[in-house]
Amino acid sequence: MPPHFPRDSDSDQNVRMPFHGHKSIHKLLGGGQVADILLWKNRNLSAGVLAGATLIWFLFDVVEYNIIPLLCQIAILAMLVIFIWSNAAPLLDRAPPRIPEIIISEHAFREMALTVHYKLTYTVSVLYDIACGKDLKRFLLVVGSLLVLSAIGSSCSLTSLLYIGFLCAHTLPVLYQRYKTEVDHLVAKGSDDIKKFYKKVDSNLLNKIPRGPVKTKVK
Repeated sequence: MPPHFPRDSDSDQNVRMPFHGHKSIHKLLGGGQVADILLWKNRNLSAGVLAGATLIWFLFDVVEYNIIPLLCQIAILAMLVIFIWSNAAPLLDRAPPRIPEIIISEHAFREMALTVHYKLTYTVSVLYDIACGKDLKRFLLVVGSLLVLSAIGSSCSLTSLLYIGFLCAHTLPVLYQRYKTEVDHLVAKGSDDIKKFYKKVDSNLLNKIPRGPVKTKVK
């Protein structure tokens, strides 16, 4: 018999599920093709993306392949394919290859630049507000997360760190969708325990730390 995880109605405390307000993980991830890939809607495509990322990680981290020779060899291979295709096209009565317009689309590059600019501005603004000390809990959480990330980054390469992040993004959403009830219950209980621990630390230690007034930003 599978273990029983109590919901809000039958639990001793009113624990709020962390993702209870969202209708589906697919909409939370954007609802597009990226969400389909992360949730393995098309297993062949998702497996191909995972295999490609694994190959890149293997080349750069295990084999220690240099990116410049790899890009040069890919460019040489592409030029050879285009050269053979262009010269063989009249003989085979086929059209010569053309560069897809989406690769050099000005609109796509502009949208990408605007998205990166917005995300960067928002991240810097949030970090500034946290660094000002308005929310001591978030400040300590961010500092602790950066310390953990620094420790992990010092023990492994950037390629391995990016690959681990990709594996988490590629597997955790579909696992959460399959075991949603169990994960919601464990996360809610863990969050409740962390809040109780923080209240104890806040009342016994953090409230005794003297802090000056926080200056507000002038817009």
